Amino acid sequence: MPVQGTLFESPASQPLAARLRPQTLEEYCGQKHLLGEGKVLRRLIESDNIGSMIFWGPPGVGKTTLARIIAGRTKANFIDFSAVTSGIKEIKQVMEQAEKNRRFGEKTILFVDEIHRFNKAQQDAFLPYVERGSIILIGATTENPSFEVNGALLSRCKVFVLQELKPEELCGLLHRALTDERGFGGQDVEISDELVEAIANFADGDARRALSTLEMAVLNGKTEGGKTIVTEEDIEQCTSKKSLLYDKTGEEHYNLISALHKSMRNSDPDAAVYWLARMLEAGEDPLYVARRVTRFASEDIGLADPRALEIAVAAYQACHFIGMPECSVHLTQAVVYMSMAPKSNALYMAYERAKKDALTMLAEPVPLVIRNAPTKLMKELDYGKGYQYAHDSADKLTNMQCLPDSLVGREYYRPTEEGIESRYKARLEEIKAWKKEHDGK
Repeated sequence: MPVQGTLFESPASQPLAARLRPQTLEEYCGQKHLLGEGKVLRRLIESDNIGSMIFWGPPGVGKTTLARIIAGRTKANFIDFSAVTSGIKEIKQVMEQAEKNRRFGEKTILFVDEIHRFNKAQQDAFLPYVERGSIILIGATTENPSFEVNGALLSRCKVFVLQELKPEELCGLLHRALTDERGFGGQDVEISDELVEAIANFADGDARRALSTLEMAVLNGKTEGGKTIVTEEDIEQCTSKKSLLYDKTGEEHYNLISALHKSMRNSDPDAAVYWLARMLEAGEDPLYVARRVTRFASEDIGLADPRALEIAVAAYQACHFIGMPECSVHLTQAVVYMSMAPKSNALYMAYERAKKDALTMLAEPVPLVIRNAPTKLMKELDYGKGYQYAHDSADKLTNMQCLPDSLVGREYYRPTEEGIESRYKARLEEIKAWKKEHDGK
């Protein structure tokens, strides 16, 4: 017996953004750089000849909508998949069905919303099917795919960057919502162009936010003689607490952590605390911030103040123990300390110099003198021959060569005079002087 529908399942009960979701490319708002006449993505969609691709952009710019428009135009089997509710078991079931379809000459398009939420193992499960052509993968993400999508999978997908909607595009969308029967076209709504523009500017390029704000304003407008009048006061009430421009799964996530990092590097504690507050009050994971501060302690301070790393790790542990909002003060302590500490990037630069040699000189053999010799054959091959145990010398130093022959004389760590790193610099100079004096002895 079929289940009877309810009032709450009717289209009219859906949010305005859902009711007004574009059904065709002609209704689609924005992204003219991809979907304008003659543009590559539009041609691929119109010819039903798309390949695996990823839509990357901030919330509310039409990533999911574009995938559904493709679903409505393609002759392929279209499967809508959510990274939030699906695991490897569900992935494999869908992939097996797609493989069967392929054998019968049928294409399968798999749309994965929020693909960045899949872990590496889940993303890997797609890879062989994408390679074989069993599926055409369309992923949508608010996060930079370079960071969140496996390299092997990413290399097989074309990335299309969707941009924030311009205020004039949002104004057009809002005017359509006021006239379209799926929106408020069946009502007599009075709202000035200036107020429509105010909503568009408030929305920060997010169509969903713009439509939700308009809907709230209309529903709270004053009714007179069958007409709904939306006033400036109504708009002010709907936008009085503008949500922080921050999406912790989007590019702004990286912009703000960059701002925090660079403010600390510039020894500006006020700016650093501001960016910290921006992230935490917007819902950022305090452990993520603590990890970045810990990185900063060695990358930008290092041995100029070794205590910086201790404080960063202690702040991470405090965040782990008590969480938000209490741990905000621990992170503030760490951030201010990092800002005020003497700065040195000598450790970071030392590793970068060594990394360059390590990557370009992969075949350099370990000197025999510092090789381990656990077997008789190794000893016969002079493994470990001539090894000098530093603790046996009065100065706890030896002139034993530890770098490969081709790298003798390389200097990776170059200490600065900042903070107490000057002590390490003096000590390193003493060590080098001793080795020079005892060279060949």
